[in-house]
Amino acid sequence: MARYTPMIEQYLAVKQQAKDALLFFRLGDFYEMFFEDAITAAKELEITLTGRDGGAEERIPMCGVPHHSSEMYIQRLIEKGYKVAICEQVEDPSQAKGIVRREIVRIVTPGTIMDSKNVQDKLNNYIAALVLREEQIGLAFCDITTGELFVNHCQVESVWDELQQFQPVELVVPDGEEYAELVESIQNQTRCLVTRNESVYSDTKAAEFLLKRFELISLESIGLSEKKAPVTAAVFLISYLEATQKRSLSHLKKPVLLSGETHLVIDSFSRRNLELTETIREKSRHGSLLWLLDRTVTAMGGRLLKKWIERPLAVRTQIEERLQAVEELVNELLVREDIRQMLQNVYDLERLMGRVAYGSANGRDLLAISDSLAILPELRRRLLGCQSELLQRIGEQIREMNETVDLVRSAIVDEPPVGLRDGGLIREGFDEYLDRLKSASREGKQWIAQLEQQEREKTGIKSLKVGFNKVFGYYLEVTKANTHLVPDYFERKQTLANGERYVTPDLKEKEALILEAEDKMTELEYELFIQLRDRVAAELPDIQLAAEAIAQIDSLQSLATVAVERRFTKPVITESDRLVIVEGRHPVVEAVLKRDTFVPNDTELDCKNNQIALITGPNMAGKSTYMRQVALLVIMAQIGSFVSAARAEVGIVDRVFTRIGASDDLAGGHSTFMVEMVELANILHYATRKSLIILDEIGRGTSTFDGISIAQAVVEFLHQSPTAGAKTLFATHYHELTELADRLPGVNNYSTLVEEKGDSIIFLHKIVSQPADRSYGIQVAKLAGLPPQVLQRANEILHVLENLSDAKQQVAIEPELSSESATSQLSLFDEQSHPLVEEIKSIDLMNLTPIEALTTLHRLQKMVGKG
Repeated sequence: MARYTPMIEQYLAVKQQAKDALLFFRLGDFYEMFFEDAITAAKELEITLTGRDGGAEERIPMCGVPHHSSEMYIQRLIEKGYKVAICEQVEDPSQAKGIVRREIVRIVTPGTIMDSKNVQDKLNNYIAALVLREEQIGLAFCDITTGELFVNHCQVESVWDELQQFQPVELVVPDGEEYAELVESIQNQTRCLVTRNESVYSDTKAAEFLLKRFELISLESIGLSEKKAPVTAAVFLISYLEATQKRSLSHLKKPVLLSGETHLVIDSFSRRNLELTETIREKSRHGSLLWLLDRTVTAMGGRLLKKWIERPLAVRTQIEERLQAVEELVNELLVREDIRQMLQNVYDLERLMGRVAYGSANGRDLLAISDSLAILPELRRRLLGCQSELLQRIGEQIREMNETVDLVRSAIVDEPPVGLRDGGLIREGFDEYLDRLKSASREGKQWIAQLEQQEREKTGIKSLKVGFNKVFGYYLEVTKANTHLVPDYFERKQTLANGERYVTPDLKEKEALILEAEDKMTELEYELFIQLRDRVAAELPDIQLAAEAIAQIDSLQSLATVAVERRFTKPVITESDRLVIVEGRHPVVEAVLKRDTFVPNDTELDCKNNQIALITGPNMAGKSTYMRQVALLVIMAQIGSFVSAARAEVGIVDRVFTRIGASDDLAGGHSTFMVEMVELANILHYATRKSLIILDEIGRGTSTFDGISIAQAVVEFLHQSPTAGAKTLFATHYHELTELADRLPGVNNYSTLVEEKGDSIIFLHKIVSQPADRSYGIQVAKLAGLPPQVLQRANEILHVLENLSDAKQQVAIEPELSSESATSQLSLFDEQSHPLVEEIKSIDLMNLTPIEALTTLHRLQKMVGKG
């Protein structure tokens, strides 16, 4: 076995504590990596791989990065899916007996990034943990930068929905075979880093830990008295964070239980289909509901508004409270604009206080906190003067902290350095002893500045100059040509190629005073800053409450600002099953289009007479837009937002389900039709009488007969199942389904209005109370730009198919008429045998999927082209 040097032995011992991380090992001004870590880091960071003698026969692979720019390199490794363990020197090298003691001070992972430059302002950076408890999963989600901590529990089949809602960048899972299948399933669906960790508390010890950690008398106060799985998950996550960050993380807030009873549930499929926070195709914020509603001024408000959109309310009193607050801000222009103006001066208090508690805040962070707290008195006064109970309650949550503001401003200079030991951090007048040291340093430097002129005059050496470097300190430099003029009291310090450097007894004395003063100044400034930071940290609970209040008022003013700009109206919230929308408009589409070009539509749904709306009509006529519009207006109303309609009455819904659009899941081995059926199964399993369901073209991914059968069965199930009553919008091209309105009470036919002009059509985007008589597929194909010969041939084939369909119906009515004679009567071709005729005869028309029909049409076209 190789015998390594003591330093390499120390490295290997430390590496054993972080086997799954790249170890940044501090050596002087660099973080060095060795062995496999060096090979990996050199490749990923594109830096030079070198070697080092470490006692073994072969040189040890090595690479390194400067410690002052290490964050950039660490972030690049994190983005590539690695963990990084930071190993620092934890004792003064000058005081060390033997090798300097080193320890891991922090392990950086995707979910534990604290640097604000590496997280987006208006997005949370969640790390999650899960534990299995019998048939239930406990979940915990934490944003370490803000201190937010959420917990929940769910069945195994619902875990993906919960993870999708928070989109964690890292998931911590206990070791154990029982987690293997679950972890594999999650890794197949997400790019987040999955970390295995051994430490899991028992349910009893977890409860005790949580009570002690947050100084609680009972878990009942936070709604977790009967929730063992979420409690254990929370403690599992907190323990992991404290173990990797090597500190107590005092800024973590009490866990908040997510409840489906108080919030509108929107599954992952529906969040995607409705484009609540990002668009389906580009994954872009632009074009989403969040993009439309977000006029927040602060990062805290932006993050909170996103949460509101993802988890709308389901309690009438809470919704109406928000609506009343928004209404007052809509009507009070001066109050709204004053609030927006004040919030312009607020920094991200949540993340700033996270860095204060974490111990990484610098002078600029404290100034930003001070500037943010300075607006609190006026903001509180404004809110307390409002009529809305919610606005008043937000105002009461704010406590003025003028003493903290004054203390920070009196201590920190206007433009503090980034580093805490760079000097020049503390204002003059804040500490008497520091002022004396600064004065001594200043006077010494002034004496040295005058020394150059004095010695030139004494010696007659006009080129003499005073210099300084870290190795030799202050010196007098004389060129070779003038060394014969150097007086006896000059002591030679260093010989150069072109001259000599000297010192004098007086210069050495002043240098000692200056350097001693500067060393003491730097250390004293650092100590004073740490004391100041601790004073600010003592205000953590009040500042976190103020931050929450600011986020709320920012989100409310954002909704009010958009309501005024977009001419939205206040919805009426009821406990009934009625959903009535008069002249509703799709809020996002309307914002993208020019004003007054969007065609509004009415909607009336309930659990009895208007339960299911069957919507027929051509593609591109606006069916999907209309249905999304209804779902978005309900979500907006339950957020507490005004809506894009002339009038809206919204009976609170518990869940919104959507099945819109065609997509596949190739990685998961699912076809477009399988994805459609999986989403449909989720809806049918979990919908209740109070749900809103949006279904678009169910069954179109399979053959015609199968598709019609599934679509009709779904309508009947929604109408007749034990949980019948769910308000449903059902768009379809299967005109056969329109007959259901004649025999199922509460099922009504609607269609999109189309105006025909010759061979062309004009979409009027108006929903009317009648079924469509045709789908206008070839006219839509013409609008899309298909070649004329394809369109002509498609019309010919359509005519044949329609006649064949009529003939089949006639055969069914008159059995004595054979299908052969019916087909011969309807043939468009000569009686002579022709390949095209034989090809058409061989087509199984009623069992073609849409894509197979297009492929067949293309093949027929090619045959025609060949003559």
